[in-house]
Amino acid sequence: MSSCASPQKKTLTPLRKPDNKQEVFADGDFADFIQPIFDTLDLYHNQGVDPRAIAIAFKNLAENNPEAELEIVAMEKRGKDKFLLRAKTAEGSDKSQLSAEYFADYNQLKALQQSQQLLLVEKDNYISQLVTTIQTALQQPKFNIQGDTNVSDISGINIQGSSGSSVANLGTISGNVSIALNQLPDATDAEKPGIKELLSQLQQEITQSSYLPEENKAEALEQVKALAEAGKNPQESTQQKTAKTAITMLKGIFSGLPAVATLVEAANKLLPAISKLFGLG
Repeated sequence: MSSCASPQKKTLTPLRKPDNKQEVFADGDFADFIQPIFDTLDLYHNQGVDPRAIAIAFKNLAENNPEAELEIVAMEKRGKDKFLLRAKTAEGSDKSQLSAEYFADYNQLKALQQSQQLLLVEKDNYISQLVTTIQTALQQPKFNIQGDTNVSDISGINIQGSSGSSVANLGTISGNVSIALNQLPDATDAEKPGIKELLSQLQQEITQSSYLPEENKAEALEQVKALAEAGKNPQESTQQKTAKTAITMLKGIFSGLPAVATLVEAANKLLPAISKLFGLG
């Protein structure tokens, strides 16, 4: 009877560091080697990477958490449709909370229409540059950041211009806003205006502004309408996210106005009050 030689089994080399099997870490070296993993916030995207949403969400995160001192240190393309954004954080930062906040914002931004995303990108230099950097990184296996990328002191998002869509009839748009506002309940205390009263005042200030171009008026009124619809259930998390996005966009639209504009003064009072009624601040 002939015997068959059994196939040789391939010996797997165990993964280890240092890579050289003849070397070992000296005292303290392993801690230095692995420490960067714990010092960074790793934002891993594994489905439908959206560079614009990443850039906007990261800037929002840095602005809302200045104490975290977020600083982008690396970007890596992982596989066909995966992306890692790695940011250095201040010691003691709650990375779990930061990650959860970032992805809640990112997923909401991904759901925005392309024209709405462009509003947030076009006139903001930091976001625009970050989008370009991310797009470049997606074309390379690994991309390391050089220079100063600390954005913890960036001021509010600057949005100007408009998507240019459905601008023609301001009267129609304003009428739709009024319909949405009329579906909200009146304030129970005449001395404490509610969402309906605050948004009605904001609508009036927008339509009467002589400084705001018509295209921007149309976009601003669309955001007021979104706030009115969200105001039906202002404490619901989904509606709060809608309100937060609308308020951010309104701030951007108004940011290009001169300080003497009546709308600027009104917005500085109305938007914080509206945010508070949505439980946002």
